[in-house]
Amino acid sequence: MMVSDKIKKIKVGTASCGIAAGADEVLELLRQYVGDITIEEVGCVGHCYAEPLVDVETVDGTVISFQHVPSTVAGVENVLGLGDRGRFTIPAGRRNKELHKVIGLAGKICPTSFEQYVENGGYDGLKKALSMIPQAVIDEVRKSGLRGRGGGGFPTGTKWGFMAAKQAEQKVLICNADEGDPGAFMDRSLMESVPHQLLEGMLIGAYATGATKLFIYCRAEYPLAIKHLSIAIDQIYEKRLNVIAGLELEIVIKEGAGAFVCGEETALIHSLEGKRGTPRFRPPFPTDSGWQDYPTMINNVETLANIPLIVREGGEMFASVGTEGSKGTKLFALAGDLRCPGLVEVPMGITLAEIVFDIGGANPAEVKAVQTGGPSGGCIPVDKFDTPVDYDSLKSLGAIMGSGGMIVIGKQRCMVETARYFLDFTHRESCGKCTFCRVGTKRMFETLERITAGEGVPEDLDFLEEMGNKVRSGSLCGLGQTAPNPVLVTLRYFRSEYESHVREKQCGALVCNALTDVLLDQEKCIKCKLCIKNCPVNAVSEDFVIDNTLCVRCDTCIEICPKKTIYRVKKGEGYYRGQN
Repeated sequence: MMVSDKIKKIKVGTASCGIAAGADEVLELLRQYVGDITIEEVGCVGHCYAEPLVDVETVDGTVISFQHVPSTVAGVENVLGLGDRGRFTIPAGRRNKELHKVIGLAGKICPTSFEQYVENGGYDGLKKALSMIPQAVIDEVRKSGLRGRGGGGFPTGTKWGFMAAKQAEQKVLICNADEGDPGAFMDRSLMESVPHQLLEGMLIGAYATGATKLFIYCRAEYPLAIKHLSIAIDQIYEKRLNVIAGLELEIVIKEGAGAFVCGEETALIHSLEGKRGTPRFRPPFPTDSGWQDYPTMINNVETLANIPLIVREGGEMFASVGTEGSKGTKLFALAGDLRCPGLVEVPMGITLAEIVFDIGGANPAEVKAVQTGGPSGGCIPVDKFDTPVDYDSLKSLGAIMGSGGMIVIGKQRCMVETARYFLDFTHRESCGKCTFCRVGTKRMFETLERITAGEGVPEDLDFLEEMGNKVRSGSLCGLGQTAPNPVLVTLRYFRSEYESHVREKQCGALVCNALTDVLLDQEKCIKCKLCIKNCPVNAVSEDFVIDNTLCVRCDTCIEICPKKTIYRVKKGEGYYRGQN
């Protein structure tokens, strides 16, 4: 195989998104053919839609990127020969709108290389912090205006100040890495790609507040993140960076079992103590009495990963980006009905339209809404996309920033079914401690089940609004307080879809199974029999008629039809076996 003599180094993205797309196989093939050229594994640069991504650095310093590299000899040969096939350039929308700060090193360095992190400014923030008094570090964080990136948006400097003021024989710092929102992967990408950046932020936080015991509460579903963090922690111990002001800090990774409620800080602490993960009343707040009754400060991954930049560059530099009440940049996990899903970092104050259309590549004519804040957020309609993305603006629409999940919803989606889907998740994840959360969300879910099954009545809409507001005001923790959001916000902006379901027994998007039939267009059918062979319930007859009394609406026939002659129609419009 010909290998270009212009190649100096090759970087392969082997974060979870890359591995899922086949990067491991590409990496193995490259190693078979490159000889003595350096090959490095790097993290996620954010362009998950283009994986597997391979960057080739030439002897003159130029970097040539290749996207969707196939795990074949021909695919690898194209990369090694610096061919033209599959070359990747960042789309103009992303290049012009994004501002990479917290993920500035992601995808550029080896996640487990201490040396590469240091060469790129790593631990300079810690070094600078140790030259300052702890209060000066806290003042710098306050000056930055950084607010908690886990969803609550509480001022980080204020929280650090509360912690520092406590007198105790031991203080505890917890990194909340229990990222549980469906479709969210910001924290995972940071831990996989730049684990030392997170740990540096934790060490700075420990010095500023006096914490000596550090936990990373990470869900067990993130094995690669845990692996990289474990390696980085060993390196910190080896370099003695965990010795702060003469005290040796202990850093422990605790693997969570995946309970969504454990993202709430008091439930997380209970889980960390070996108890059932349920929230408790506050006060006392964790900074007063947390893990084992010691003062405890909890920050999420993205919050802590911002700290080294703030200390190194100064709080004013950080505060120069963003809006008056929402400073800096924010990571978002873009998913759903768009062309370029992935991880994005943008300045606070950018509009939803810029994120969804310019960066995500979604077609404005095909988008109905965007869900922000995960299952506890709200669906914002497309006519509100001129709204700036900051804590207060999103709240005014009935949605929340959350940790950064952002799911684009196309016009082919049903908003009632979308609300049912999210409430199905949250009502199952309720710990059961609060009656309103345990019972109220269950009753709301049952009501949505009836509506999507064509059994709803107009009074159900009033019930959903009344119960949603009661659950929101009567629940103890953030899970229950925000669980009704997807229902209340869709009722606010898409009430006509609910009314169509309950009054006309129709789903305009043709999504709800009980309100649709599946039709086979006899005139356009080419009689290939793929639908007959692949139907799991034998609902397609030999004369190419679909029996909707048997059909389970799995859409297998629709997906497999080569001529797209099978599609969903309104209930009663499908052909039944034995009927014309």
